[in-house]
Parts: sequence; C-alpha cells; structure tokens
Amino acid sequence: MTKISGATGVAVLLLTACSEQPPMIEPEQKPVSLQVAGNWIKGGNDEVMSDPQTSGLTVFEDKLVTLSDASANAELQRRLHFINPESSTVESESEKMRLGTVVRRSCFAGYLADEPDLEALVADPIQPGVFYTVTEDATRTGALSTRCQKRYQNSGSTDYPSLLVRLEQNEFGTTMTGVRPLQFAIELGVGDYPNDGIEGLAIGPNNQLYLGLEKDANGQPRVFSLALTDAFWKTTDYAPVTDPGLNLPQFDSGNHPVNGMTYYTTDSGDGYLLAAARNDNELWVISTAADKAPKRVLLNFIAPADNSVEGCEVTEIMDNASIEGIAVLADTLWMINDPWKENYLKNIRCESNRENYESMAPLLFSTPINPQWFE
Repeated sequence: MTKISGATGVAVLLLTACSEQPPMIEPEQKPVSLQVAGNWIKGGNDEVMSDPQTSGLTVFEDKLVTLSDASANAELQRRLHFINPESSTVESESEKMRLGTVVRRSCFAGYLADEPDLEALVADPIQPGVFYTVTEDATRTGALSTRCQKRYQNSGSTDYPSLLVRLEQNEFGTTMTGVRPLQFAIELGVGDYPNDGIEGLAIGPNNQLYLGLEKDANGQPRVFSLALTDAFWKTTDYAPVTDPGLNLPQFDSGNHPVNGMTYYTTDSGDGYLLAAARNDNELWVISTAADKAPKRVLLNFIAPADNSVEGCEVTEIMDNASIEGIAVLADTLWMINDPWKENYLKNIRCESNRENYESMAPLLFSTPINPQWFE
C-alpha cells in the first residue's frame, strides 16, 4: 500500500493569467478522514464480475456506466457496463464497440478495433447516448504506419498519442464515431509516460472537457482542458489541450495520480472537480476558481464480508481499493475500483472474500455529498 505523502504547503498555479499580481491562494488544508462502504458488483447471473478492470464511471438515465481497460478479461473489453446503483448489479452490457466510418478510416483503426486501453468515461450532458473515453498505453500495438507517424509525430508526450474517442450508444449497440489524438504543448512539461497518462474525464459548463493526467515530467498530477465545439469531431487532426490553471495538491516525492474525475456544481453555482487519487486513497476537491486551494479527504474503503465464516466480521477495511471511476448521482458520490493486480490480494484477511479478490472482482462504493467539502 502506498504511504500517503504530505503536500508541499501552499498550492500554486501551474499557469497564471497575464497579470502583474496573481490571485492569492488560501493554504491547503490537511486531509480529513471518511469511511466509505462498498458492495461487490454482480452480473446477471448474480455472481461477482470476474476481472473486468473497470476504469471510469459516469451517469446515464439513472444508471451508472463503466467500461473495461486493456488488461481486463477479453470478453469484457470494448463494452459499456450499465449498473443499477441500488443493487450494485450489472443490468445490461452493450455489444462490443464497433468502428464508425471516420474511425475506421483513421490511423488508429487497428488499435481501437483490438484491445484499446480505455481509461475514463463521461456522458455528454446535452446529447443523450453520447459518451467520451480516452486511451492510455498503446505501446503494445506497435508503431503507427510511416505516413501516420509523420502526421502525428509531435504529440508533446508519448510516441503513440493518447486518443480522445467519441462513443454513441443506440438500440444496436455502441459505435466509436470520432477520434482525436491529444496534443500537449512542450512547455506544459507532460513527459513521456505511456502508462501514466490521462485517466480522468469530466465535462463542465459550455462543453468544457477536463482531462486528469496521472503525472507530468515533474511527477505531479495535472488537469488540462479543451472545448468540445460543434466542429470538434469533424476532423481527426490533433486536439491541442490547454492548462486551465486549477490548483491541485503538490508533492515532494512519490506517485499521486488522478485516476478518476467528475464535475460538480454546488447549490450556489460554484464549479468543482471531484477527483480520485488512487495511490493515496484520497478524494480531491478541486475548485475551478483560480484562488481556491484544493481539499483532500482521506478515504478508508470498507468491503462487505460474511461473519458466518470463522475469523470474519460483517465488513472489513481494505488494504488497497484502487479507485478509477467517480460520478455523482442523486446527491451521492459513487466510486468504482479497478483491481490493481499487483496489490489486490493484499486485501485477503477474511476467507469469505478470498475468491472475490482472487477473481479481481470490483466494488461499487458510495457516500453522501458533504457540503463542507466546498466551504
């Protein structure tokens, strides 16, 4: 389990607006602790999901929706999983994602049709049935063609660029209808980390898409943004991102990635990003205002157990949860984990849960939204 590291103190803006006096930033507060209970996610056969590697969580028609990354059971990859939050049950799954004409003719068709490493998911709040996801590690696919390498050689990050993908769900299944590789300006200092890329997506007002990066060249988590305009998906050219200058926790050492993200608006109309920091077992409350420091909430994850088994209680505290999806529904914060194969078996204490952990079965966690997070 990764030890929690303290922040460097005062959070600073990564990029500031052109002004002589940048806004004053309030000191970052120390983390507060919160217990979060979870339920094992079950499929239609009432058995736990086996190795779905769930990465990303969003809301669609009062259901929670997630997907699987490239390390999941092959049968579960390239599918949307629709979860009833009340029962923690997968009520339906889309057919394997198909490639629309634009994507099929792009330089990335081979990768997206095989085992794409899909690492986040967000539903479009205006277009029902439209989702966005993003890819991370594509090194397993080999190099792009010579023509495509020349066209996409300046990503500002990895040789094989991260891909923002548009999904459209209808009665016939899910289709990838658009793809844009992401481009980072060199001065943003993203670095070349194929497996530490974008893992969080959230949509704010005016179709502003926020993208959470695990770490940059200085080992710091970052948030970037871009505007999803009407013409955005009419091309497969690079999509340049910008730095909106949000205040994130800063660290002296260690890995403290953003692994899930959602946008939240308070009753007073203030905008926040709620982000999951997997390695730290923390929730980060990030204001979209440039002068407000982030808040950190230490999360203690609780798994259900069977107290009829010797040595077991009704619940048990997890050693490693590895949250990689976060969403808000009905004033409740929902989180889903992506079992970290290297560390998941460290959770085994009670024999009643051994099979679940060995199956890399995920849990769905929930906790009420706390107004104090935004004070």
